[in-house]
Amino acid sequence: MKTERSAPPGRPSFWPDVGASLVVFLVALPLCVGIAVASGVPAELGIITGVVGGLVVGLLPGSTMQVSGPAAGLTVLVADTVAAHGLGALGLIVLGAGLLQVSMGLLRLGRWFRAISPAVVQGMLAGIGLVLVLGQLYPFAGQDQPATTGDKISGLLDLARAAVTTSVGLSGLAVGVLTLVVAWLWKRTPWRAVPGMLVAVVVASAVGVLLPLPRISVGPLTEVVSLVDFSLLDAGVLGAMLTFALVASAESLFSAAAVDRMHSGPRTRYDKELVAQGVGNTVCGVLGALPMTAVIVRSASNVDAGARTRLSRVLHGAWLLVFVVLLPDVLSYVPLAVLAALLVQAGWKLLAPRQVLDLARADRAEAAVLVLTAGLIVLTDLLTGTLVGLLAAVVKTAWDMSRLTVTVTAHGEDHHHVAVRGNATFLKLPGLLETLEALPDSRVRVDLTGVHHLDQACGQAIDHWAARRAGVELIHPVSAD
Repeated sequence: MKTERSAPPGRPSFWPDVGASLVVFLVALPLCVGIAVASGVPAELGIITGVVGGLVVGLLPGSTMQVSGPAAGLTVLVADTVAAHGLGALGLIVLGAGLLQVSMGLLRLGRWFRAISPAVVQGMLAGIGLVLVLGQLYPFAGQDQPATTGDKISGLLDLARAAVTTSVGLSGLAVGVLTLVVAWLWKRTPWRAVPGMLVAVVVASAVGVLLPLPRISVGPLTEVVSLVDFSLLDAGVLGAMLTFALVASAESLFSAAAVDRMHSGPRTRYDKELVAQGVGNTVCGVLGALPMTAVIVRSASNVDAGARTRLSRVLHGAWLLVFVVLLPDVLSYVPLAVLAALLVQAGWKLLAPRQVLDLARADRAEAAVLVLTAGLIVLTDLLTGTLVGLLAAVVKTAWDMSRLTVTVTAHGEDHHHVAVRGNATFLKLPGLLETLEALPDSRVRVDLTGVHHLDQACGQAIDHWAARRAGVELIHPVSAD
């Protein structure tokens, strides 16, 4: 666990936050651009969201160490939404999602996001990670990615052939692999305080400067800012608003729980953090930019770099704005394959195969909920997969809560002992009555002391059964009163 360090006497306390803000800026820059490109929108929209996440959300109360911006977890959702409703509707959808988040925060619903089943959350992240990796394999190998998940899966064989037989494919594969290798190796060097992602981007871009690869193009931010078009509002757009609000809120608040475990400073106030995220998304919607969430990669980098206050996240937004205004041409040297490699890495982290295996060993039913959620997200869409996963988690919980064992022990021919253990709910009533009614005419003692919960349906059914026959003794649990 991180501990806050006090500043040496005579030294201004804001310097650690300045240093941390530079680290977060260097981590955020390639991710802002890469997530925008992967979402099928202009790269400038990702940078605008990063700036708003720093300069707007960074000033608001809620969390001290969390850093907000465009998130890899929303890439698939944004791409599908833009394909369905057009880029012009993105601002309207993000605006509506932001207002919903503000409303949920004011209604004090933030804390309830912690009640969602971990299996559903992990399944949601795993599904997003799978789709993200699947889509980014194409630009990773220097190719254009297909529009639908089905086409991406069916085109894998052609992709593999193009990757090893064309100059663009070989070049993209080379710089993509180089990016991943450098980022991995840099963590094991004495200079790992410098972000490995930044080093990987610089090295791979320098190697790929002469290779025939598609590259980033970033223009003035004012050219992509668009006014909200309320004429596009329809049922599909309203549904997208709700989906964005729920997914962005869940990702932000789950990130908050993880970040709080990394430091010993003030804890996140969930309802205020939800309002802050909503204000940020409202501003992003007005500007026509990407939706934002609190991002675990930026937030963890902020903590590791020694940040103490929210000044670090505000300054990181300022550095993003200064860079894109003064040095936009620098990004034109970065191949798309390099950004795709970073997003493949991000997708793999979302997938978290080790955590999936650990869950499968600990609880197969929970693992089944995870696999169902992730699989449906890949095969259908994020909303459908998540809703079905939530329903499956509720059914599993209901099943667990209704586990009941009924053991019949014969003491001679004229005396039977029935021990009931577990939760006696209406779901188990048919089997319970079948066992009781099959008992022969004899003295019967029904021991209910092992019942944790006896609902009205089961209680009345047992009483009615006992009243219909003689020689029945019911032993109820001792009242706590």
